[in-house]
Amino acid sequence: QVQLLESGGGPVQAGESLRLSCAAAGVTFSRYSMAWFRQAPGKEREFVAAISWISDTYYDDSVKGRFTISRDNAKNTGYLEMNSLKPEDTAVYYCAARPRGVVTIPSDYGYWGRGTQVTVSS
Repeated sequence: QVQLLESGGGPVQAGESLRLSCAAAGVTFSRYSMAWFRQAPGKEREFVAAISWISDTYYDDSVKGRFTISRDNAKNTGYLEMNSLKPEDTAVYYCAARPRGVVTIPSDYGYWGRGTQVTVSS
């Protein structure tokens, strides 16, 4: 079985930073692409960032220059470093993985964590 577990979310003020973690179990993580999506109430789930198994990175324009995605294959863990947070970043953040290349559509990912809440206040 494949399990993904997000952690690191919480309440912050605008301009502050958070680091989210995604711990994977039951999967050869080093050969999976990993991505972060987010979903706010009443909104569709949207792409945030992704990293391939060879560490190519991809970002949505809304977070480019502020967020950094990375992975530590030895720890079977992915990360999302979020800097200069804005109230519009408030959402539940989900970790996702797939045993193929990077895509930006949620339905193309088969493995998901249960999400971690990030709340940014002004």
